[in-house]
Amino acid sequence: MRTMKGEVLLNIPARRAWEMYRDNNIVSHINPGMISSSEYLQGDGGPGSLRVFRMGPELNGFEKESREKIEKVEEGRSVTYHAVGGELRKMYDPYRVTLSFYPLPGSEQERCIAEWKAEFEPLSPAVPLPEKARMAALAFLKSFDKVGV
Repeated sequence: MRTMKGEVLLNIPARRAWEMYRDNNIVSHINPGMISSSEYLQGDGGPGSLRVFRMGPELNGFEKESREKIEKVEEGRSVTYHAVGGELRKMYDPYRVTLSFYPLPGSEQERCIAEWKAEFEPLSPAVPLPEKARMAALAFLKSFDKVGV
């Protein structure tokens, strides 16, 4: 299985970044140009839950909707999901992402590192690495700074 990672430094505590990502109402207002809405179609955000993200105009040429089934949750720290619908699911199997929020040592109450890690297998040799997905995810995570504390 192949992997790809990326991270951004956020000027908010890890706990706040976690809460923002897990709350559909908040995550839909962080950067509506990238993610216009989010909802749990099944479950409450725990393992087995099904969540859908509808993309905003900045990502419409890339992906319109992403359906994700949550596999693992480390409360306050990370969530792992796999794509069950959307364009990425048509290109990779599996396509699994872990989003993690780590307090920045020495600045735990003010800053954190948001990490995106994908595990994937392209469905054919012609399928490119998911660099666009990585860049979009990191840009979206960086938008958390604009919403703040």
